[in-house]
Amino acid sequence: MIIGASMAVLLSSCVSQKKFTDLEAKQKETQDLLNTATVKLNSCLEEKASESSELKVLRDQVSNLKNQNSALLNNVGNLATLSTKEAENLERSLESIKEKDLQIKTMNDALNKKDSVTLALVTSLKGALGNLADEDIEVNVEKGVVYVSISDKLLFKSGSYNVSTRAKEVLSKVAKVVNDKPDIEFLVEGHTDDDPIKGNKVLVDNWDLSVKRATAVVRILQNDFKVDPKRMTAAGRSYYVPIADNSSAANKAKNRRTRIVVLPKLDQFYNMIEDGMKKASEGGN
Repeated sequence: MIIGASMAVLLSSCVSQKKFTDLEAKQKETQDLLNTATVKLNSCLEEKASESSELKVLRDQVSNLKNQNSALLNNVGNLATLSTKEAENLERSLESIKEKDLQIKTMNDALNKKDSVTLALVTSLKGALGNLADEDIEVNVEKGVVYVSISDKLLFKSGSYNVSTRAKEVLSKVAKVVNDKPDIEFLVEGHTDDDPIKGNKVLVDNWDLSVKRATAVVRILQNDFKVDPKRMTAAGRSYYVPIADNSSAANKAKNRRTRIVVLPKLDQFYNMIEDGMKKASEGGN
């Protein structure tokens, strides 16, 4: 019995030791798992704290963006109001620019028309007088005005205001051109040299001679070639507008001349501009 009891105690002791060892191993395994879980938990807690911090930053950014968006919406409303006013101002400015452009175009058209008329007149005069020597007659344009300068020897004898027969041939060609252009008006100017008038009971001085030569030309144009007298003006300039100094006989001959000046009809020119500007203004309105 004693032996049996001893064997039972021994066997019981052996079984408990084995279970203890197993339990101890399981405890160690469980502890390891617990440690691992604790590490993971701490890591998750850290991540949560970090994410919470980031979330707060993001929420703050969202709040700021909402505030900015609200401010922008207010600004957009203000800009819309401002843009409307600016658009109206811009539209008025564009209309004004358009009107100015039309006015400039009108002035350019008027100038081009005037230049075209001047060019046509010069061409006609040069064509009609082309067979005469350059020193006897000259057609030129100065500042938009057409001048026909005829030498004294071609028109008059020295100290005389009687138009020569040869001069009538020249004046007939001039008359043909001006009669073909009834809209133009012109001035006939008499010019002399500075030699004083002596021994002449009719002529007082060079003023008198220059005026009588101009009126003699005007009479020929009117009476012989039917130029409308309303279109002509006669004037004498004496020797006060020379084209050369009177120091030589050759220069004196240059200064003794009769000049036909085609008068620009400024009233028509300005009427064209005013009409154009009026139309431009009405178009802009």
